[in-house]
Amino acid sequence: MTGLRFDVGDAVLAAAAWSRLAEPADAVAGALVRTIGAGSALRWLDASQDQAARGVAELVERGVVAPAAAPALVRGVDRWRPRLAVLDPARELRVLARLGGRVVLPGSPGWPAGLDDLGAEAPFCLWVRGRSVDAGGAAIVGARASTEYGNQVASDLATGLADRGVVVVSGGAYGIDAAAHRGALAAGGASVAVLAGGVDRLYPAGNARLLEALCDAGAVTSEVPPGSVPSRVRFLQRNRLIAALTVATVVVEAAWRSGALSTAGRAAELLRPVGAVPGPVTSAASAGCHRLLREQGAVCVTDAAEVAELVGAAGEHLPAARPDEHRPGDGLAERERRVFEALPLRRGAGTAALSRAAGLGTQDTMAAAGTLELAGLAVRDLDGWRRVNNPPGRNGSEVR
Repeated sequence: MTGLRFDVGDAVLAAAAWSRLAEPADAVAGALVRTIGAGSALRWLDASQDQAARGVAELVERGVVAPAAAPALVRGVDRWRPRLAVLDPARELRVLARLGGRVVLPGSPGWPAGLDDLGAEAPFCLWVRGRSVDAGGAAIVGARASTEYGNQVASDLATGLADRGVVVVSGGAYGIDAAAHRGALAAGGASVAVLAGGVDRLYPAGNARLLEALCDAGAVTSEVPPGSVPSRVRFLQRNRLIAALTVATVVVEAAWRSGALSTAGRAAELLRPVGAVPGPVTSAASAGCHRLLREQGAVCVTDAAEVAELVGAAGEHLPAARPDEHRPGDGLAERERRVFEALPLRRGAGTAALSRAAGLGTQDTMAAAGTLELAGLAVRDLDGWRRVNNPPGRNGSEVR
């Protein structure tokens, strides 16, 4: 038992703590918090972390947890335990306050009801800088490696939607995201950027001025607390928030493999309409859009009026890539992928630090690191574990 150094009875502190403890879309943590409350879940975790199996058995005996869910909860305790001792949500709230931000809790004024459709994968809270994020609206997403054509279309769509009073939501990245945000701002409209890292780290740095403008004329939000570093896994999980926050999603440009396609997929799962903008049949940048139109029933949209129809009817992403391209980490299991994403590029990290960064237990972290070492993706030096630069047989590329 660590003895938590904050009031777990404070709803904001408790929700903020869980947003640090669990990685985005951790359905086990989400189900636990939804069942017994964030504060009670923290007390239980603190009391049972050294005897996870016994603590879970007690919940099963009380009828709080179904017997079939017990193994997943035991593994969850092992994931969350490394971060428990270093929790300091009060400090993170002070960082947010200095930025003029606030935390929005589920069910409170300003909470986007669409996020509840995510069920146990809904965020524990939203960290927000700027105005309201509870405005519905339309998501405009697409590739970072966009073309002039894609940027122009994204900007025009966003401008037209803003003229109609529709809030434009995107991910704040380079390319289509940035063009959509700028188009909405140019029309005097509101736009919301959903980040994969903390709202104190306006990423990518090249869009910092744009994101600052969104803090004034719209909002920048994240489900992870200040200080959190964006990673490939968090980018992909962030996409579910973009889909859930909006009533329709439009993909302007997307290569065959693109994070924008994951946003479209999550929107479809949530029964939100999905639109796709066609492009030249010779353009790899539009291959993903054509795939949505041909295989997944997306609606062909060519102007803001057609996007507005989708909105009315409803009420990052990865870099451009060919199907045969490989990136470091492709094909890894979830455990190994988390540790790979947490590996530092230069100075090694110890197992405890790596466990906290990956959101995994010590044993899982050590096992995953060993697997990565055998695969030529990780190396252990005097400082600890770090990533291998230019792994053999793989072509690396920047995560967006």
